[in-house]
Amino acid sequence: MAGSLRLAELIAAMSLATDLGMGQPLEQGLRTCLTALELADVAGVEQDSRGEVYYTALLRFLGCTADAHEAAALAGGDDVALRAAIAPVLGGAPGEFLKAVVPALAAGQSAATRLRTTAVFLSAGRARLRDGVRAHCEAAEMLAARLGLPETIRRSLAASFETWDGHGFPDGLSGEAIPLPARIVFLARDIEVIARLRGAEAVRAALRDRAGHSLDPALAAAAMHSLDRLLDAARTERPWDEALGLEPHPVAEIPPQRVDEVLEVFADFADLKWPARAGFSRDVAALASSAAPDHAERLRRAGLVQDLGRVAVPGSLEGSPADDERLRLHPYYSERIIARAPAVAPLARLAGMHHERLDGSGYYRGAAGPELPWEARVLAAADAFRELLVAAAGRPAPLARAADALTLQAPQKLDRDAVDAVLAAAGLRDRRSHPAWPNGLTEREVEVLRLICRGATKKDVAESLAISPNTADHHVRHIYTKIGVSSRAAATLFAVEHDLL
Repeated sequence: MAGSLRLAELIAAMSLATDLGMGQPLEQGLRTCLTALELADVAGVEQDSRGEVYYTALLRFLGCTADAHEAAALAGGDDVALRAAIAPVLGGAPGEFLKAVVPALAAGQSAATRLRTTAVFLSAGRARLRDGVRAHCEAAEMLAARLGLPETIRRSLAASFETWDGHGFPDGLSGEAIPLPARIVFLARDIEVIARLRGAEAVRAALRDRAGHSLDPALAAAAMHSLDRLLDAARTERPWDEALGLEPHPVAEIPPQRVDEVLEVFADFADLKWPARAGFSRDVAALASSAAPDHAERLRRAGLVQDLGRVAVPGSLEGSPADDERLRLHPYYSERIIARAPAVAPLARLAGMHHERLDGSGYYRGAAGPELPWEARVLAAADAFRELLVAAAGRPAPLARAADALTLQAPQKLDRDAVDAVLAAAGLRDRRSHPAWPNGLTEREVEVLRLICRGATKKDVAESLAISPNTADHHVRHIYTKIGVSSRAAATLFAVEHDLL
């Protein structure tokens, strides 16, 4: 793999992952970026601001996994379908929004469950939406900071769902208090999504109806005046090449010593979707690289990116049989996304093989025996072992039981030597001593944080630690204050970044 990584390549690849998480076709974010840049031109935006528009467009949904767990519960499991239903009405009037969203609530559930879910949503929906968007924006800001993006871009990401009339989320900003790049990207995505789903006339109608409400009226007027030009950008056939060709100058690169650090952003973004999988990809990367020291760098990096395609898997499919087609496709999506960025493309095929098995029963290729190189066998064993430790409500399965279950898969499904190497790596890892936890956290607060990050409610925390619900709530409030966050998603990012899980 090349030493340095172009920042724009990394972010463009990340935008492909957010497309999957939002239930959109691949390259939707790239087309939005091109549309936003055209809109910036026709609106007379200064050249210096184009970089902010560029990165805001590509990363607007960087926090989409932060509230996926809650969205899945609301949607009867399929958070991806719910987000797809919201896409064309995100900036629409309340009636238009509800007409699209209500049919997606508790989809596939009983009539009574759907009625109950709809009633709860109608009574508390705005507060729940605000909480979800706040988690989304907070996570996006934190991940963008780890990518090294400046504060101006992070402010735009934080305001990506604010609306001109002040009825947006999370803070109710209005008018020019909303950063200009955020206003441009909001409008550009409306154009791309509505044009693709409903056609040019529907775009014109949306611009008329939403101007002065969700959309900046001056930008809406500029868009209406040059709509054909913007539609051409939204329909481009080579968005990857065109977007990278418009990368802001000077071209930003990730230095060799930071490549692992930015690949951890991929890992944490993917794992954030399921609370029980917090830290999963980092653990797989550490296990695989320790199990095969001669291949450590390549295995560590492949482990960090292998599950990127999981963002396309609805929450309802987590833990479902491995023959489910949407679950079986996630290594394919991981491979396809990683292959697009030349600097990390050599990792793509290995990352895409982490669910293959020696007997050909794995996925997505169904490769067998001689087709599986040593690195792929180690990565598969590390992933399978960590998968055996995933359990509900933040209560991991016993290590010994997981080791026994992994051993039973060799040599039919997993390579025996790879299994032995992974178990040796797991057994040799000493429990790390923490004389002082970060940000002044206490031992008990770290216990509470671990449970919260893995999806436990405050009631679950109270039961697990034999404390009162009020005490659990007190702990959570203190933790959030100490680490400077306001959502579970952001707390999870803090925890995995400081190796607390």
